[in-house]
Amino acid sequence: MLNFCRALLLGCVACLLAAAQKAADLPTPSTLINQRLPKWVRVGGEYRTRFEGYSGGNFGAGNSDAYWLSRTRLSLTLQPLPWAKVFAETQDARAIRKHPGLPPFENIWDLRSAYVELGDIDKKRLGLRVGRQELFFGENRIVGGAAWSNATRAFDGLRAVVRFAGNRIDFLATSVVVNVNGTRDHHQQGNNFHGIYADFPKLIPHAVIQPYVFWRLQPRVRNEAGQVANLNMKMPGVRVVGTLPHGLDYNFEAAFQSGSLGSDRIQAWLGHWLVGRTWKNLPFSPRIWGEYNHMSGDANPRDGIRGTFDALYPTVHDKFGFADQFAGRNLKDIRWGLEGKLPKGLNASLEFNDWHLASAVDALYSGQGTVIGRSATGLAGTHVGNEIDLITTWKLRGPIQAGAGVGYILPGAFLKHTTQGKAYLYPYIMFTYKL
Repeated sequence: MLNFCRALLLGCVACLLAAAQKAADLPTPSTLINQRLPKWVRVGGEYRTRFEGYSGGNFGAGNSDAYWLSRTRLSLTLQPLPWAKVFAETQDARAIRKHPGLPPFENIWDLRSAYVELGDIDKKRLGLRVGRQELFFGENRIVGGAAWSNATRAFDGLRAVVRFAGNRIDFLATSVVVNVNGTRDHHQQGNNFHGIYADFPKLIPHAVIQPYVFWRLQPRVRNEAGQVANLNMKMPGVRVVGTLPHGLDYNFEAAFQSGSLGSDRIQAWLGHWLVGRTWKNLPFSPRIWGEYNHMSGDANPRDGIRGTFDALYPTVHDKFGFADQFAGRNLKDIRWGLEGKLPKGLNASLEFNDWHLASAVDALYSGQGTVIGRSATGLAGTHVGNEIDLITTWKLRGPIQAGAGVGYILPGAFLKHTTQGKAYLYPYIMFTYKL
C-alpha cells in the first residue's frame, strides 16, 4: 500500500502542478457568474483535494492506508440591504479508496452554513447571526471549525457581536451539528454550547487580551461510576498574544473547567505558553519558536472528581503535532520549530514534539477523543513519544494554493507497553482552488 501511495503521489504532483499553473491564468467560475448578477447577489465556492496515507495506524503492524479526499463548497450570498444578509453554503466531502466513508472523511452534499445576519458581526458596531454557522476563537484550541478535516464542524444557533472603543464581545447560544453521512445533519437536542468571548486590543501595548467564559450542557454522559448523567460544565479562560522588541512574540492561554457530571465534580485545566523570534532582516525571514502545552488528566478514576480536560470543539490539526494523532486531554507537549519564507511564495517549517501523559493512570486519547491506550496501574510510564514534521505551503498564481508534508511519530515507553508500539508515518499533498 505504501508503494502505491508513493507512486501515485509523485505522478499526481506533476499533473496537478501543470494543471494548476494553467488554471491560475483563467478567471474563476464565480467571477464570471458574478459579473452577470446584481451586486446584491454573489456566488462563490472552493474545491480542495488532498492525497494522504499512513502506515502504523493505531501504532500497529500492517495497518496502512492511502486515499484521496475531495471537498467541494458552493455558496450564495443575498444582501438586499446594507444591514441585512442571507448566506447559505453546501459542502460535498468525499473519500476515494477509503472504506467505510464516514465523517470526518466523508459527508456527501450537506448544508454547511445557512444563516440570516442583521448588522455585520465582522465590521459594524452591532451584529446578529442566526442559523447554521462556523465558530472560530483565538487559535481554535478550544473552539474552531476543524478546517483540515474533510467534513468540517458547524453550529446551529445565534451569535451576537457588540463593538465599542475598538473592543469586541461575542455572545453565543448554540448547539454543535452532528455530521452523519447519508442523511441530513442536525444538532443533538439538549447538547448546548453557550459562551461570551471578548477581544481587548488596547489594554496592554502591542498585545491583545481575550477573556472568555464557555458553558457546555450535554445529556447522557457516563460518569466515573459508569452511570448515565447530565454534563454541566463551565470554563473561564483568557488568551494573551502580543509582540516584544527585537522580533519577539508570545502567546499565552489558560482555561479552567468546573461543574458536575451527575454526582462527579469537574476539576480540569489547560495551559499554553509560546515564545518565538523572527529575523525579518535576514534572508527567508527565519522564525524559531518553542511552546509548552499542558492538558490535565485524571489522577484517580474512582474518586468522583473528573480531572481530564474536556477538549470541547477544537481544531486539533497541528496543535500537538501535524499528524493529528492525539487530543488535548491528559497530555503534556513540549514543541519547537523553525520556519521561513522561501522564494516564489513557498513557506516551509520543521517542527518537533515531545509528549508525556499528565497522569500515568489516565488514558492517551486520539484526535477524535477515543482511547488509544491506558495503564490502570500507571506502570507503563508517561512518555508517549516524539514527532518530527516537515511542512510546506505554496501560494501559486491567482486563486490556487498547494501544500505537502510528512509527519513521523516514534513511540515512547507508554505506547510500546499499551500498543504494538510501531512508528507512524503520515505523508500528504494538497491543492485548493477558489471557484
